[in-house]
Amino acid sequence: MSLRHPAVPYAAPFLYFLLCLAALPKLGLPPRAELSLWLVSGFAVVFWLSRSVLDFRLRAPLASLAAGAAVFVLWIAPDLLVPGWRSHWMFSNALLGRPESSLSAAALSDPVALALRVARAVLLVPVVEELFWRGWLMRWLEREDFRQVPLGSYNARAFWITAALFALEHGSYWDVGFLAGAAYNAWMVRTKSLADLMLAHAVTNGCLSAYVLWSGRFEYWL
Repeated sequence: MSLRHPAVPYAAPFLYFLLCLAALPKLGLPPRAELSLWLVSGFAVVFWLSRSVLDFRLRAPLASLAAGAAVFVLWIAPDLLVPGWRSHWMFSNALLGRPESSLSAAALSDPVALALRVARAVLLVPVVEELFWRGWLMRWLEREDFRQVPLGSYNARAFWITAALFALEHGSYWDVGFLAGAAYNAWMVRTKSLADLMLAHAVTNGCLSAYVLWSGRFEYWL
């Protein structure tokens, strides 16, 4: 795909993120170095390829903060309400994997590595994922020439396929991933603003990171 293709600013950072997810752990770098490389290179890719489509003007900042917090509550609710929920075969199996942290023991005992992991979740992931899922895919599923589809356009097929694929991205947490994807999609339809989605997503990830560090439930960090 040419770097001039209109999908590149939306899809390329996400594809790069997936590449890092697969390749960086195999380099055998210390946790701090691996996470630093991920952050720096990730932001460099976003700046290089996506700055022309980024707009950080918020339409509903307070409501977006609340939406992000609500998705966080949605994310942890099943595990709090039903002990052993995540150990059910529907969530722990050979296809989806198991809810286990991807961080090494060295990373889990290193405050700097944990801070870098939080920074990745709060600062990089929301930008990369929202560009891909709701900036590009939800529009492309509605019409191949996605630039003719306004941000936040509602199409039932595109809405639910995007939510389903977002669920699959989250492995053992596919159930809450589906609900979160639907909630983010609905907020996109409501605000028609990628900036508001990035803020909501960042709040969700920030709340989840704080909960992980407070509770020690690092399995949420797949």
